[in-house]
Order: sequence, then C-alpha cells, then structure tokens
Amino acid sequence: MNARKHPLLYDLQKNRTKWLMILPAAVVVILMCYIPMAGIVLAFKEYNYHDGIFGSPWVGFKNFQYFFKSGKAWLTTRNTILYNIVFLCVNTFLQITCAIMLSELAGKIFKRITQSVMFLPYFISWVVVGAFIYNLFNYEFGAVNTFLRGAGLEPVDVYSNKRMWPVILVVVSAFKNVGYGTVMYLASIMNIDGEMFEAADLDGATMWQKIRYITLPSIRPTVVILFLLAIGTIMKGDFQMFWQVTGNNPMVLDVTDVIDTYVTRSLLTMQEFGMTSAAGLYQSGISFVLVLIANYIVKKVEPDYALF
Repeated sequence: MNARKHPLLYDLQKNRTKWLMILPAAVVVILMCYIPMAGIVLAFKEYNYHDGIFGSPWVGFKNFQYFFKSGKAWLTTRNTILYNIVFLCVNTFLQITCAIMLSELAGKIFKRITQSVMFLPYFISWVVVGAFIYNLFNYEFGAVNTFLRGAGLEPVDVYSNKRMWPVILVVVSAFKNVGYGTVMYLASIMNIDGEMFEAADLDGATMWQKIRYITLPSIRPTVVILFLLAIGTIMKGDFQMFWQVTGNNPMVLDVTDVIDTYVTRSLLTMQEFGMTSAAGLYQSGISFVLVLIANYIVKKVEPDYALF
C-alpha cells in the first residue's frame, strides 16, 4: 500500500519521531486503562474465585439493585457530586487568583520561591495530611483543643461534629491542589503576548483593567478545557483524601461518605466484587454523560473551546 495514499501511514512515515515519543504513553494507557475495562462484566456477574471473572454466573442487574437498595446510593452520590462541585469552584477560583498574583510580582527570586512553596503540598501524601489533621483536631491532645483549654474555653469534639467536616475537607483539598493548578494557569498567563500589556500601559490602563480585559479573556480557553476535564471526574471522589483525612469515622459518614469509600468498605467487609464493579460502572457512566453534556454546551457557546 502506498503510504501517500493512506493518511495514517503517511503521517507515521512523516512524523515517525513524534509517534515514537507517544508510543510509551500509549502503551501504558492501553495496559492500565483499556485492557482492564474487560472487568466491567463483573458488574453483571456473581463472582466466585473458582470460576473467575468470565466463568462466574450472570445475574443481570442484580448487583445494581443491591447498590441502590442498600440505602446508601443517594447519600453517597449526593456527597460525591456536591463535594466535587465545591472543590472545582473553590480550587479554580483560588488557582486563577494565585496565578494572577504571582504574575504581577516583580521580584523573580521571590516569585520562584513562592511558586515552589505553593506547589510543595501537592507532593505530600494524604496519609501525612490525615495525621496532621488528627493531631490538629484530636479531642484529647490536639493543638486546637490544647489551645482552647489553655485559654479557658471548652474543647471542640471535631470528630463527632458533622457540620465542621465539609469545611475541613474543602480547606484540605485547596491546601493540596491549589499550588498544582496555579502552575498551569501561570504558564497560560506567561504565554500572553506582552505587547498587549504594553499597549494597555500606553493607554493608561490600571492593573485591574489589564486583568479584566486582557488576562482573564486570554486564559479562558485553559479554564474551559480544565473545567471539562474536571467534569469527567465529578463522580469520582478523591478516595485517599476522604479515607485518610476522616479516618473512616462512622460518626460523620453522613457528610463524608462518598461512592469510593462506601465501595471500599463494602469490599472489605462483604467481599461483594459484583456490587463494587456495578458502583464503579455507575460512576463512569454518569461521568461520561456529564462530559458529553458539558462539551455540547461549550460547543454551542464557544465552538473553539470544545474538546471534540
């Protein structure tokens, strides 16, 4: 077959170096993401070790019925969606704000130090963050309650107070993720044509006017793309954060239990592989639909910013 008559073969021949660079990442994605998708059949089977994944008997939608009849489907779905929406909105706002502030700093050394300090929490393990939160809010010897007792005030039992955990989780999520997102938005700001700012200075524009009319419109494509990518994970709770920070505390599960933590507990206690697979497929299905809807809306409003 003539390579020039076939677009894919022609592109492989012309850009062989780029394709070779992509190959390792493509192999990893295929091995880690696409091949394991065959395990979806577990959602429709009553798994047993003797018959294995493909030999176990089919049970139709029984595993989905078990998940929804357990009484936790609505609670965990609500918590997962609401937390992720709040995380997305709060973190995006803080990331854009911090990126703009860093871009306006004059000192290069101070800017680099600040950027590195903000980025550092992203590499801290959730186990460490969970231990930090525990030592901060523990009723007996936590730093907060030790300070309150020293000031003659009543200590606060955080680990049995449901109302405090949504705030704590939002703050902890921002602590871990704002620095990482700030770097991406800062890179987008750095790519803005400097002549636009110079022209604004000649016209007498203030810093706020440059941010409003130049910076924010210029990074809008980045914001939209990252938002669309985040929509795809809106049904996926950050398992490590919820599991490690809350310590799987049964007293606050009504406000901290998400689909991922519920599925993990069910798997550890009941060994229900079919139900856990059904819950995972339920998450992925809704996430896929949300991405399609969000992309469709963006395509109608700003076609150039859509993913596909």
